Amino acid sequence: MKKQGFTLIELMVVIVIMGILAAVAVPKLFGMIAKSKASEIGPAAGEYVKLQDAYVAENGTHVGNWKQIGYLMKSSSNFYYCGSNANACETEDATGYGGTSSTTYSGYVAYWTATSKATLNDCQAKSVWSLTTGQNGSSGGLVLYTAAVTGGDDGNCDVLTPNYKRLNTAAAASKP
Repeated sequence: MKKQGFTLIELMVVIVIMGILAAVAVPKLFGMIAKSKASEIGPAAGEYVKLQDAYVAENGTHVGNWKQIGYLMKSSSNFYYCGSNANACETEDATGYGGTSSTTYSGYVAYWTATSKATLNDCQAKSVWSLTTGQNGSSGGLVLYTAAVTGGDDGNCDVLTPNYKRLNTAAAASKP
């Protein structure tokens, strides 16, 4: 009489293989979750750059604060957004406009920052993605952007948004 079924060895081999696959897949999964949460930074900063460029093209005299350029960005579940150069934009702005007070706007320099609310992998909570907007000359012209990412013990916030620092040259590349 022939008995059918799996031996204990065969079952143990299958369980070990599944454990190895899970050990490889789970860290990748958490990395992708953090990267997806940080993916909102690029479009939010890109919209700010486009509105700032349009504002300077129309007015030509200085860069504008969030209200002047029409940028409206409420804080999300992952980030606080504000138009201040402070590294701790940690409050929800009820109007959706950040940095409209005269203390954060000088006429030729404007700011955009996103501060993380929670830890994203190796990127610590309260890490800051900042974009400083300046103008080359007082008579209008080229808008200059300086993108920076601060936070994390070893600077691993950059890997979440690898294209973010390309905003440094966005305005220079679009001008003849």
